[in-house]
Amino acid sequence: MSSQLETAVAPVVGHSLPASPVVAFFALAAAHIIMKFGGFHRLYDTVRRWPVSKKEPANGEQVAAVIAAVDRAGRYYPKHALCLQRSAVGTCLLRMAGVQAQMVMGCRKIPFRGHAWVEVNGAVVNDKPNVQVYYRVLDRC
Repeated sequence: MSSQLETAVAPVVGHSLPASPVVAFFALAAAHIIMKFGGFHRLYDTVRRWPVSKKEPANGEQVAAVIAAVDRAGRYYPKHALCLQRSAVGTCLLRMAGVQAQMVMGCRKIPFRGHAWVEVNGAVVNDKPNVQVYYRVLDRC
């Protein structure tokens, strides 16, 4: 059974690499709707269950293009796209491109703050490379 985010994005993406800001924009909108009506648990579950495409994995340049598309879409998105939504969308779009991406969630104590980012093979791809130094990892999905 496909998730709400997959249903919203799949017709736009087709079989091409999902590096388009337009695709990322609609994926951010879908993530926002999932958060609004289903809450954090529903978004988390959607990302956790999102399958990795069986096609040939994207290379480093294509991974960067997907993350750049999400960043660009976030600039034009009418609401503030939080790190959680950006990371969820980035993870799902990278998985659609055949990349074993993980959404990582962490927190720090002082000042208390939660944060989310995307990793590919243990390397941070949508944030500062040393983000793991400042945040204790709580979960990966």
